Amino acid sequence: MKKSIISEAQIVKALKEYEGGRDHGQICRELGIHKSTFYNWRKKYAGMDSQELKRLKELEEENRRLKHMYAELALDNKMLKDVLGKKF
Repeated sequence: MKKSIISEAQIVKALKEYEGGRDHGQICRELGIHKSTFYNWRKKYAGMDSQELKRLKELEEENRRLKHMYAELALDNKMLKDVLGKKF
């Protein structure tokens, strides 16, 4: 996945400016993003502060690691079933 050049702190700051009454067109031009990107950010990060954003990133990382662990265990389990299922 492509890494964004705009940090989460900048995203939160831009959303706070928008909530403060600033036009989203100006914010999009300053950041060099499309309006749909701004609305996707607003949908994902609306109402968050920096602490909540940090916690969200930690949870996403933990979720990624758990999915990886599950995939490895499922593969091991299938491999063992195949080996034990064969007649010698």
